[in-house]
Amino acid sequence: MDFIPPQLQAYSERFTSPEPALLAALNEETWRNVARPRMLSGHIQGRMLSLFSKMLQPQRILEIGTYTGYSAICLAEGLAPNGSLVTIDIDGGLEEMVLRYFERAGLGDRAQMIIGDAREIVPTLQGTFDLVFIDADKESYCAYLDLILPRMRSGGLILADNVLWSGMVLDPKIQDIETQGLRDFVQKVAATDGIEFVLLPVRDGIMAVMKQ
Repeated sequence: MDFIPPQLQAYSERFTSPEPALLAALNEETWRNVARPRMLSGHIQGRMLSLFSKMLQPQRILEIGTYTGYSAICLAEGLAPNGSLVTIDIDGGLEEMVLRYFERAGLGDRAQMIIGDAREIVPTLQGTFDLVFIDADKESYCAYLDLILPRMRSGGLILADNVLWSGMVLDPKIQDIETQGLRDFVQKVAATDGIEFVLLPVRDGIMAVMKQ
């Protein structure tokens, strides 16, 4: 994920809105106690997610892939007054930590965590979505797009993380299912009608897709 020199990374963080204290605490606890802490969105990506959400002021946010809840809290910062967020994760091992930080963030009655397979859960959710963040199993990104795009309102935004995959998407010798899944996903986005999209080289790459 380290695409720019550390000095430029520090410079970028210096001129990005400060990381809120609660998220800094969650960041620190994740790095101290949880496996694979690089999965956490972190300061710059987190502020970007927050900024997008504040611009959209979504009523309904969907996240696929919760981890420790950092990105969900960032996304929830822009929720409309009566808005709600649903986050889905296949693994319930971090649920206690996620819900503890949701409560501290004042999201106890506005954010819901569902444990299970998003491919089975998303079709059971009611209504449309204004903002969706995908950060789960990479080989399923195409399936998630098929499930979600018909449920997006016009002007709604889908953000998909890790689409640059530490540069591995450019190496033809790498053919594992996750890397190929990400290649297939961006190709699918590029071939889809009725959307506008841009691949943002932020952190590990974010594909932003707006439904027309």
